[in-house]
Amino acid sequence: MTLPRSLTDAERVDWLRLARTQNVGPVTFAQLIARYGDAGRALSALPEIAARAVRGKSVAIPPADLIRREIDAATKYGARIVASCEPDFPALLRALDPPPPALTLLGNAALAAQPTCAIVGARNASAAGRKIARDMAATLGKAGYTIVSGLALGIDGEAHAASLSTGTIAVLGGGIDHVYPPQHDRLYAEIAQQGLILSEMPFGHRAKAQDFPRRNRIITGLARGTVVVEAAERSGSLISARVANEQGREVMAVPGCPLDPRAAGTNNLIRNGAALVRHAGDVLEVLSSLPLLQVSAPPADFYDPVHGGGDPIPPSETARVREALSPHAMPLDEIARATGIHAARVGAILMELELAGEAITFPGGLAARAV
Repeated sequence: MTLPRSLTDAERVDWLRLARTQNVGPVTFAQLIARYGDAGRALSALPEIAARAVRGKSVAIPPADLIRREIDAATKYGARIVASCEPDFPALLRALDPPPPALTLLGNAALAAQPTCAIVGARNASAAGRKIARDMAATLGKAGYTIVSGLALGIDGEAHAASLSTGTIAVLGGGIDHVYPPQHDRLYAEIAQQGLILSEMPFGHRAKAQDFPRRNRIITGLARGTVVVEAAERSGSLISARVANEQGREVMAVPGCPLDPRAAGTNNLIRNGAALVRHAGDVLEVLSSLPLLQVSAPPADFYDPVHGGGDPIPPSETARVREALSPHAMPLDEIARATGIHAARVGAILMELELAGEAITFPGGLAARAV
């Protein structure tokens, strides 16, 4: 792992141009940096890579002026953009494989360096669930933990409000300037003043449904443990729990009445191995038992310099990987087994297919055909 370093202004522009390029997600971004060493060289190579996967295919790279305007807009708003290679990027997020390429931060960035715990749950939370979230967040805050959540209605909002005085971090699905839901405009302002707001999305971006899984990955990635207070059987909070587990982070759940559909998800999490927690004391007991190291899942074998790069990839290998892809995400090693191609070389091919808009790679070593 390379040591953190600060970027020059020119390097920051290149870094963000690469991060904001169409079809460059966190996995492909990390592969490009690993292969080419820096964002500038990766940007120069992008047109050839995309065209190689699909003849004549171009890739939309944002112009430098557009990125400079984004940086200026964030600065005028009182925020700043931090790259994942820089010293003040949150350490727990940097431990992810791969980390978000860049974050926009508004508020007290030092809160992300404190002990953290995420609290998430239902938007249509019950009165009991709301009280549990408030009490838990307040007590954990007094015990020295920064509370992380997603600024949503219900459990998220209660957790933020109860931990304003001790430290809270709100992760947004849209740009740092996009307050969502609008009902939380006052809470947003209070967190910006006393806590920390952050986003992976560009300044000015309005959140779409497909942005929230990436937001959830950051919420759980910022914390060593995630508590789910209430969640229906199909809810974003359960996705957060799954992602936390994939990241090697602890998942905790508050049990609920079997007759309440808002408890179906949390009860099922407990049934499948999540730690049962009733109050902050239980959460503190779980958190205090966690090892200090190994907080991230093992790295996905998407790229290595021996098998992943160097030699040109024959069109026949690209075609085999393309044909092996499914609309549903599949593990990289399964694709390698089906094609008879080394996993790291499959990763390199997937990078090219993703840049061409024909594949999607996901953290955790998964890939799917782009629909």
